[in-house]
Amino acid sequence: MSLTKEESASLIKKFGSNDKDSGKTESQIAIFTERINNITAHLKGNKKDTHSRRGLLNLVSKRRRLLNYLLKKDQDRYVAVIKELSLRK
Repeated sequence: MSLTKEESASLIKKFGSNDKDSGKTESQIAIFTERINNITAHLKGNKKDTHSRRGLLNLVSKRRRLLNYLLKKDQDRYVAVIKELSLRK
């Protein structure tokens, strides 16, 4: 259910400016998206796990705030992240 160091490092390398750039907004959004996908898969099999559901809602709201920030700061980067992570239909 949690994200391994290798998965996190690969996401940071892909979305950050270098392989140590975990603070970049795109990197954080990518990590949150991967964690959201993992928790969503967990909740499909464990429907009564309300603690994980609450954590999922917190992650979704954090990702939403970061996406709103990115949209205000740089719309081109926002569109690129949305397209790369396929967050919109």
